[in-house]
Amino acid sequence: MKYENVYIEAFGYEVAPVVVSSSELEERLAPVYAALHLIPGQLEALTGIIERRWWEEGHRISDGAIVAARRALEAADIPADQVEALVYGGVCREYFEPATACRIASELAISPGAVIHDLSNACLGVLSGIIDVANRIELGQIRTGMVVACETAREINNVMIERMCQNPSMDFFKEALATLTGGSGAVAVLLTDGQLSRTKRRRLLGGAVQSAPQFHDLCRWGVEAVKPLTNGPLQQFTSTDATAVLTHGVELGVKTWQSFLRKLGWVKEQVDKVVCHQVGGSHRDTILRSLGLPIEKDYSTFPYLGNMGTVSLPLTAALAEDRQVLHPGDRVAFLGIGSGLNCLMLGLEW
Repeated sequence: MKYENVYIEAFGYEVAPVVVSSSELEERLAPVYAALHLIPGQLEALTGIIERRWWEEGHRISDGAIVAARRALEAADIPADQVEALVYGGVCREYFEPATACRIASELAISPGAVIHDLSNACLGVLSGIIDVANRIELGQIRTGMVVACETAREINNVMIERMCQNPSMDFFKEALATLTGGSGAVAVLLTDGQLSRTKRRRLLGGAVQSAPQFHDLCRWGVEAVKPLTNGPLQQFTSTDATAVLTHGVELGVKTWQSFLRKLGWVKEQVDKVVCHQVGGSHRDTILRSLGLPIEKDYSTFPYLGNMGTVSLPLTAALAEDRQVLHPGDRVAFLGIGSGLNCLMLGLEW
């Protein structure tokens, strides 16, 4: 996976407006904490997440992606009708069909000749979308394309808190903890070829992928029938074996990192900055230590934004640039991992 003619021309993003602290969630979990003899502060201590964001009630998923997309187009000064591919990569979608990308394309007035579709790959959705668009650019099929996503945590957070109160057991607390790290946000990544790029910055050099699909059951998010009914109404559910995800995810990350360095012809000392998928403190520290990378090379947002799924890594990269953490010429590694398990790492010359 190598590229010669693909640039990330601009990012656009929208941070959800409602700030929800870990202590607020714990107040709602007071009966669970009392039953399990837990001291308040566990959620922040175990995850490193102080607060996360929610959209306002009734917020439409596609609206967040539209705002982010418009900001990316404005930053690049590229008209929407020049976008030849629009890929929606979020885990959260508005319907089973049509593709959420269709309303976004309609509101933006994307060219009717553009490729428009959704892409699903858990928390790797945006990175996978970047590869989809980059391949089209490198092949000369298109000159510009955009990947968008919007994630919402309000609904699944509320569902999980209710279920935890109904089942105040330590086993379920451990299974549900990862869900409470969830945050909300939207992002857009605009890619162009070398001729169209005005800045000639953020050149995508290549990447590497590895998978371990035997662990597909470790982290799940979907809908199920309300028990004890089998044909009744559906409700959201999540289930995460956080310990196993960390153990096997780190193993997969190390394999992918080794492949990544070989394919790009880098050694780890040449990597100036890394942006990881924003899961939490223990995950960040463990993966960086396993890859032999100092924490100073990482930029994190999870303490205040939580885990925004597909949005986390690209939005964190955009914030790192805004805050002058990423500089022109930096070798930057995007370290992505998603349930499945799948791992995707991309290298860029910033």
